[in-house]
Amino acid sequence: MITSLETIGRRSVLRSAVRGLGAAMLTAVTSGCGPGEWNAPMPPQETTTSSSAQDAPGHGEGRRVLLAYFSRAGENYYYGRRTNLDVGNTEVLVAMIGNLISCDVHRIEAADPYPDGYDETVARNVREQDINARPAIAAPLPAIEKYDTVLLASGIWNVRAPMIMATFAESYDFTGKTIHPVTTHAMSGLGTTERDYARSCPGATIGEGLAVRGEETRGAGPPVEAWLRRTGLLRSQAQ
Repeated sequence: MITSLETIGRRSVLRSAVRGLGAAMLTAVTSGCGPGEWNAPMPPQETTTSSSAQDAPGHGEGRRVLLAYFSRAGENYYYGRRTNLDVGNTEVLVAMIGNLISCDVHRIEAADPYPDGYDETVARNVREQDINARPAIAAPLPAIEKYDTVLLASGIWNVRAPMIMATFAESYDFTGKTIHPVTTHAMSGLGTTERDYARSCPGATIGEGLAVRGEETRGAGPPVEAWLRRTGLLRSQAQ
């Protein structure tokens, strides 16, 4: 998951970013665990129910929840520098959520995988944004009809979710469903995800999103749990 591709889009920024100046502005591709830091367990690679969350108290009152995510490991942004992540920041965050609530987890994989190198990924993302691309997805999810709530999780690259998230969002009918954007970022928060998903998913309700700074993902348990309770996805035992 990339946590510092946030502000890479503009060509003038790219020219400097690709040489290192842009690293501080590239916001959603690389922030996260630093060298030698803890890596959360990887969530399921295929659409499966999070077994660790089956007994989550009062979860969702029987609602079916899909947590679909795109995450990139490899060379990432980290407090103005670079670090190599075995597990992308978004995947770390997804593992936390999956351990707290009962949900089906689906990893969105690019048919043409993104490179391990940070600058190369920045450059590709700029090209994709410039042409409003819809990168192909490998092994796409067949259907989402059975879900009432969908969490769409990704990094923020140049203030937007990676363009492959638009591919996913436009592949299904979200009418009557609630979408919660979930992002890891360097400085752009939710970026334009709320607006973009509202446009890509007509008929859906855009619920409260969750934005976690990439470098802080591994310690984000309390704010993640608080967000899940606010959204009603996780209720306290007292309720």
